[in-house]
Amino acid sequence: MFYFLQVPAANVADSLHKVSSAATSEKISMIDLLSKGGWIMYPLYALFAASIFVFFERLLAIRKASKIDDKFLSIVRDNIVNGNISAARALAKNTNNPVGRMIDKGLQRIGKPIDAIEKSMENVGKLEMYQMERNLSVLSLIAGIAPMFGFLGTIIGMIQLFYNINNSGFELNTIAGGIYVKMVTSGSGLIVGLIAYVGYSFLTTQIDKTVYKMEAASAEFIDILQEPTK
Repeated sequence: MFYFLQVPAANVADSLHKVSSAATSEKISMIDLLSKGGWIMYPLYALFAASIFVFFERLLAIRKASKIDDKFLSIVRDNIVNGNISAARALAKNTNNPVGRMIDKGLQRIGKPIDAIEKSMENVGKLEMYQMERNLSVLSLIAGIAPMFGFLGTIIGMIQLFYNINNSGFELNTIAGGIYVKMVTSGSGLIVGLIAYVGYSFLTTQIDKTVYKMEAASAEFIDILQEPTK
C-alpha cells in the first residue's frame, strides 16, 4: 500500500521539476533578447540615442525661450509712455528670449509707420520660430525611418531563416525560434519610431505655446505705441 503511494508522489515531483525547469529556461533578459536582433539593431540604437539627445536639447532651448517675465511689458510701457526709449531698449536687449528680441526690434523702428514696425517684428518672430524648430526635423525623420529599419531587419532574418530551412529541412521549433528572434527588430523599430513621434509632437506643442506668447506680446507692444505719451 505504501509502495503504490510513493510511485505517484515521485512522478508528481518529477513532473513539477520538469515544469519548473521549462519555465526557468523560457525566461530571457531584455538585453539578451535585443542582442538576438542582429547587426540591424546598431542603427536602431543610434537612432534611439539621436532622438533622446535631440528631444532634451530642444526641450531645454524651448523652455528657455518661453520664459517671459510678467512685468517685462509693463516696464517697457512705463518707459515708452515717459519717453524714455533708451531705457526700454536696454531692458529689451538684456532680456535673452524671443519676446525681448522682438520688442527690441520694434523699439528700433519707433517713429516709423505702425505697419513697418509690425512687419519688422514679424520677421524677427519668424527667425525666432525657426531657431526653436531647429533639429525637430531629425525627430520627424527618425519617426519615419526607424520602423523601416526594423522591418528591414525582419525581412533579412526571414530570408536567412527560409534559406536555412531549404538547406537543413523543416523543423517546427527552429522555425518558431527563428521567427520570434527576427521580430525583435520590428518591435524595436516601432518603439524607437513611437518615441521619436511622441517627442516631436510634444515639442511642437510647446513651440506653439511660445509662439502664442510672442504674438500676444507683439500685439500688446503695438497697443502701447498707440497710447499717448506724457
